[in-house]
Amino acid sequence: MNVYETPKIGDLIRDNSYVGRGILLGKTPDGTKAAIAYFIMGRSENSRNRIFREEGDAVTIYPYDPSKVEDPSLIIYSPVRVYENNLIVTNGDQTDTIYDGLAQGKCFRRALKSRQFEPDGPNWTPRISGMITFEDGDFTYAMSILKSGDGEGSFCNRFTYDYGSSAGVGHLIHTYMGDGNPLPTFQGEPRRVEVPDSIDALTEEIWKNLNGDNKISLYVRYVDLKTGQWESRMINKNEK
Repeated sequence: MNVYETPKIGDLIRDNSYVGRGILLGKTPDGTKAAIAYFIMGRSENSRNRIFREEGDAVTIYPYDPSKVEDPSLIIYSPVRVYENNLIVTNGDQTDTIYDGLAQGKCFRRALKSRQFEPDGPNWTPRISGMITFEDGDFTYAMSILKSGDGEGSFCNRFTYDYGSSAGVGHLIHTYMGDGNPLPTFQGEPRRVEVPDSIDALTEEIWKNLNGDNKISLYVRYVDLKTGQWESRMINKNEK
């Protein structure tokens, strides 16, 4: 097995009906941009009733049809926020926990010490988080997963991964290994993936390979390392 193999993200999510929510962080092959992607999937009506909205440099998830909201606590949050030179991406309201922690002088890992997996037994959905830190015309990034250590949600296992940026390389982490009841939690380290120079190519690669029945929304952002300017793409299945 080649540990430095860098497949396309489509090769990792294709034919998997339910990878859940996913975060990709990485760098374009030309070395000029940082890339992030965040996607959500859903099986229940409550989970599928969502859309992304870009608000300044942040992204917030809202219900597509407010009259159908059953439990807003786990579906309405801001997956993307910016604090100073840090770009935060998560699958829950721990985005705010990291943001507030940074404002208090905490690091990414320490900020997340106050959180654990979601209280949605028997799935115990893991909280996945990522953060890019820009500095001196380049960046480093970190990824985290907080997941239940057993089937009863008795305790939390915490894993944090720190990466230097490498041209054309990113890492992908998602909440589930696939469909099931209960849903099987993501296992192992974040997967190395290819990051293309084109934001449209990455957007298309992810969206076309997510399961057609369960995919809900996708957000992709590329940040120019020299100027700090960024461009984004957003797809909401409910608005098609």
